[in-house]
Amino acid sequence: MGKTKVSATLKKYTMVIALILVMIFFYNKTDGLILLPQNINNLISQNAYVFVLATGMLLCILTGGNIDLSVGSVVCFVGGIGAMMMDKDVNAVVAVIVMIVAGILVGVMNGYWIAYVNVPPFIATLAGMYAFRGLSNVVLGGMAITITDETFIKVFGGGADCYVADFLGGPENLNYTCIAAGIVAIVIYIVIQLKNRINSKRRGYETAGLFGEIVKMVIISAVIMWVAWKLAAYKGIPTGLIWVLLVVLVYGYITTKTRIGRYLYAVGGNEKATRLSGINTKFVYFFAYTNMGFLAGLTGILTIARLMSAQPTYGQGYEMDAIGACFIGGASAYGGVGTVAGTIIGAILMGVINQGMSIMGIDANWQKVVKGLVLLLAVTFDVLSKKEKK
Repeated sequence: MGKTKVSATLKKYTMVIALILVMIFFYNKTDGLILLPQNINNLISQNAYVFVLATGMLLCILTGGNIDLSVGSVVCFVGGIGAMMMDKDVNAVVAVIVMIVAGILVGVMNGYWIAYVNVPPFIATLAGMYAFRGLSNVVLGGMAITITDETFIKVFGGGADCYVADFLGGPENLNYTCIAAGIVAIVIYIVIQLKNRINSKRRGYETAGLFGEIVKMVIISAVIMWVAWKLAAYKGIPTGLIWVLLVVLVYGYITTKTRIGRYLYAVGGNEKATRLSGINTKFVYFFAYTNMGFLAGLTGILTIARLMSAQPTYGQGYEMDAIGACFIGGASAYGGVGTVAGTIIGAILMGVINQGMSIMGIDANWQKVVKGLVLLLAVTFDVLSKKEKK
C-alpha cells in the first residue's frame, strides 16, 4: 500500500521534480547565474505569452487532445490591428478593446467551424494559421510599427520601467511592496487550502493526510516567498506578471470550480457518454475555442507592449510553445486530463531550459532539439501511464 502511494505521488509530481532537477543542473552549469534576480524577472517577462496562451490551449486539449494552431498568427494579427490604430492616434483604451474583440471573434469563428460544422480542429485552425498570418502582413503593410503610447506600454508590461511602484518605500535594492505581496499571497493560499480541506471533511469526501498537506503548504509558501524576494531584489513586480496571475487564477477557478470546467473534462474523458447524459457538447467545444481566441487577443496586447512594436513576424512558433507547455505540464494527448497549475509548471520548465542554454551559449537550433525531446518524453510518459492503467 505504501509503495502504491509513493508511486502515485511520484507520478503526480513528476514535472515538479523534473523542474527542480533541471534548475539544479543549470544552476551548476551557469555558476548560479540562472537564479540571479534579473534572470528570474526575465524568465517571467519573456515567457508571459506562453503562460497565457498555454492556459487557453489547455481548455482545447481537455476536449479530447485537440489543439489550436492559429494562435501565433492571431497574436500577430491582433497586435498589428492595435499598433496600426495607436499609430493613427486612436486612444489606447479603444485600441485594447478592439484587439480583445478581434481575438474573441476569431475564437468564435474557430469554435463555430469546429463545434457546429464538425470541421476537425486541426484543419480549421491550420486554415486560420495561414489566413491570419497573411492578414497580419496586409494590416501592417509588411512593415514594423513602433508603439509610443507610454501608458499602454507600462500597463501591459513593456519597457524597462513597467513595474509596480514600491508604495512601502523600501531601499533601491529591495522592493518592500513585492515582499508584502508575497506574504499576502501565502496567507491567501493557506486560507484557501484550509477552507477546502474543511469543506471536504464536512461533505464526507476523502482528504489527504494532514501531515502531507502541511508539508505541501510549507513548500509552496517557501517557493512563493523565494520568488517574491528575488523579484524584490531587482525592480519588484513586473506588470506583465499581474496579467499572467489574473489569467491563471481565473482559468484555474473555471476548470476546477465551475460546471463548464467539469464539462470540459467530461467531454475529453468520454464525449459520447457526456452527450447522452444531456450535456451540450457542441457548446463545450465552442466555449473552449472562444476562450482561446480571447486569450490570443490578450497575448497580442502583451506581446506588442513588451516589444514596443508590431511586426508581421511576431507570434511565429507561439502555438507550439503553448502546446508543448500543456503536454509537458501533464495534459493528456487523449484529453480529459490536465490542470492550469501543471501547464504553468510545463511553461516554466521550457523557459528554464531556454534561458539556461542561452546563458551557456548553446546554439538556438540545439535549444529546439532539446525542447522537442522533452516534449516527446512527456507525451511518451503519458501514453505509457495510460497503458499501465489498462
